[in-house]
Amino acid sequence: MRRIVHIDMDAFYASVEVRDQPSLSGQAVAVAHQSRRGVVLTASYEARAYGVRSAMPTSLALQKCPHLLLVPPRMDVYKQVSDLIRAVFLRYTHLVEPLSLDEAYLDVSQHPSGTRIAQAIKADIRREIGLSASAGVSFNKFLAKLASDMHKPDGLTVIRPEEAHALIAGLPVEAFHGVGPATRGRMHDRQLFTGADLRRQSLADLTRWFGAQGAHFHRISHGIDERAVNPDRERRSVGVERTFEDDLTRFAEVQAALPGLIELLTPRLTRAEYRGRSLVLKVKFANRMILTRRLTSPEPLIDLVRLLPLARQLLTPELLSGRPVRLLGLSVHNQPAAPASGAQPPLFGP
Repeated sequence: MRRIVHIDMDAFYASVEVRDQPSLSGQAVAVAHQSRRGVVLTASYEARAYGVRSAMPTSLALQKCPHLLLVPPRMDVYKQVSDLIRAVFLRYTHLVEPLSLDEAYLDVSQHPSGTRIAQAIKADIRREIGLSASAGVSFNKFLAKLASDMHKPDGLTVIRPEEAHALIAGLPVEAFHGVGPATRGRMHDRQLFTGADLRRQSLADLTRWFGAQGAHFHRISHGIDERAVNPDRERRSVGVERTFEDDLTRFAEVQAALPGLIELLTPRLTRAEYRGRSLVLKVKFANRMILTRRLTSPEPLIDLVRLLPLARQLLTPELLSGRPVRLLGLSVHNQPAAPASGAQPPLFGP
């Protein structure tokens, strides 16, 4: 049986800023660009108590917490700190699969106790780097990641094999990897609200209702996750999405949302050390219809200067055709989509 540890740094960007500026300690802090259309990248736990969350427009965050302190992001510093954290991981195992700058899976099956390894890693990070991390320990990736989020900040949670069945049964379906707002709605329509509800369904039914994801939901509702920790995993894409509280009905409103999305996307690209060249725009309309468009750049897409012109090319009045927009997404991919025939065209349809 595997011993998997999932380490997730606590409010990573904000915690680095508080560490480097002790006067911020104990205050509501958000790492965010202070532009008119900026978004929160990370909020301290003091800010989260007021309802401030990542991906929230800065203007809304300030409404919720008027005394919120905005700190501009320093991505180069966060990358340096992440490298120090990864060096700590590698003392204990070479099987480290980074998910971003601030979280990773570790396979520590060669050690007799995953719990003691997690304790040692947390202690090393605090002593040497001055930050707190939360850890989850279990026998597969799904449960280890779930455990790391259960007692934040500075938590350490272990899910043992004999505990997994009951714990999964009580989980809301949105706690399962791959269940976003749309899938949650479809599950609720079928009276599927918890892990126990999913577990009662046959593989055939779940596959019929949710396609290939149905098999995934069937496995993890039974506590089965056979994914290995892969230190050489190649990320296929990095993306962000924003669902609007009210559907956007004017093209100018939708276009104005692009810079905020890119402000969310660029730090994720940095965290993942990702240098893709294809940008994909996703638009979900009020009638749930989804369209995507793609453009490929000769240079890696890593910042606002390169991303925004492409995003504006993709988002056209003709694409929206006056239809209300519920969701907007942007993602960067490593490879352009293969053309049906002939040369690579500059613009792809849905």
